[in-house]
Amino acid sequence: MTRTVYVNGEYLPEDEAKISIFDRGFLFADGVYEVTSVLGGKLIDFDGHAVRLERSLSELGMGHPITKEDLLEVHRELVRLNEIDEGMIYLQITRGAAADRDFAYPPEDTPQTIVLFTQSKPGLANSPMAQKGLKVISIEDQRWGRRDIKTVQLLYPSMGKMMAKAEGCDDAWMVEEGSVTEGTSNNAYIVKGDTIITRQLSNDILHGITRAAVLRFAREAQMKVEERAFTIDEAKDADEAFVTSASTFVMPVVEIDGAPVGTGKPGSVAARLREIYLEESIKKAV
Repeated sequence: MTRTVYVNGEYLPEDEAKISIFDRGFLFADGVYEVTSVLGGKLIDFDGHAVRLERSLSELGMGHPITKEDLLEVHRELVRLNEIDEGMIYLQITRGAAADRDFAYPPEDTPQTIVLFTQSKPGLANSPMAQKGLKVISIEDQRWGRRDIKTVQLLYPSMGKMMAKAEGCDDAWMVEEGSVTEGTSNNAYIVKGDTIITRQLSNDILHGITRAAVLRFAREAQMKVEERAFTIDEAKDADEAFVTSASTFVMPVVEIDGAPVGTGKPGSVAARLREIYLEESIKKAV
């Protein structure tokens, strides 16, 4: 089946979708994005993603070219047209295409570019990696300073992912001034004793939608949560480690820089949080 995508108000076969070569997302990474998971044909945490999208657009001085209600309808229609049961929907909004390439922003009335497409991922909720656990390496964080804005500037995270693969690992945790910021596409956590530890919100990390939900569920389950920076040495000495993201939910980390974390196997805290997150999020899916 040919995948149907959404481009600037139209639903099109993917091989007919086009945007201008002058689009600022292509030329300057001048755009923002969101990824929403689909389970059982329904959207997980859509409201959170819509709110963060609005914040990202505002932080970059971009307009809001589509209402939340219309955006929800587009998501639902793409799920229907592409018969997605488990998978993801990628959304990107850019500042649009000016008449020519110029570092200065185009006129404010320049139409913005909106693109959405689906990715079918059967078995997303039951990923074997949840039973196996991730192996990560640590790398220097060389990204720009506004990581709280979900921009399409993803070159260094992609480089980090490839650094990890080159060492036979799954991902990289980025380190700045001695402390872990986050993974290449996820928020990072450790567990020591009865305490879940994760870096506090700031411009240094993405304000993860899954992060917010998981921490809320953890507190509701009477788990102790401490939001602060931690080092790689602390992580290696932890009882457990895990990451969260919209596409992996809660995923255990079993090795850091070749050293096993805890027993070297997925821990009970990560397993329980993954179970709670999936159960509660599916209940509230739209």
